[in-house]
Amino acid sequence: MIGEVLPLAVGVAVSPIPIIAAILMLLSPRARVTGVGFLIGWVLGILVATTVFVSLSASFTEGTGEPVAAVGVAQLALGALLLLLAVRSWRGRPREGEEPAMPAWMGAIDRFTLPRALGFGFLMSAINPKNLVLCASAGLAIGAGTLAWMPSGTAGAAIAVFTVLAASTVAVPVIAYLVAADRMRGPLDSLRAWLAWNNAVIMAVLLLVIGVSMIGKGLGRF
Repeated sequence: MIGEVLPLAVGVAVSPIPIIAAILMLLSPRARVTGVGFLIGWVLGILVATTVFVSLSASFTEGTGEPVAAVGVAQLALGALLLLLAVRSWRGRPREGEEPAMPAWMGAIDRFTLPRALGFGFLMSAINPKNLVLCASAGLAIGAGTLAWMPSGTAGAAIAVFTVLAASTVAVPVIAYLVAADRMRGPLDSLRAWLAWNNAVIMAVLLLVIGVSMIGKGLGRF
């Protein structure tokens, strides 16, 4: 099951925009408060979204408890949506000489409080279309695996592993900043600039690979 959800966890983990948001909070006047709040919200969002789709997958069963073709249909739909998002991301990449377009909310991060940072982290992981599709795909994979061949008690462990892996790239800079704030400012700012410039290309490649993989898994259920 870890092998099933690992590519999806990587897709969430390597999303540049949430990492940039976390870094901007760590470079803001309320770095420790907002950075930790954003991390907590980010983890909760991934956990809730994935758990919801694990629960929904229980409705895709026959009388024997086996996952039915509806799981495959859902995976095909999610795979197609990931491919569309990949094309959109690729077409939105900055041309040579252009500055990468960043969301307008980034300018308000300096004014974030703890509740706002926590809520924003939750929304970015649970409601953001790209992450929601990836969490939904992971939830369906875990739910279908539980129904078909995994003991039911292992679903919680699979969700936990997926959440830890998916949240790791936001957790690492936050924890590193809490441990060594002064030494991390320069590297974090350099990482932010690199991610901002390469955001569209990174996401396009990831979504393409994961989308094709998801379509293959969906076809395999028929």
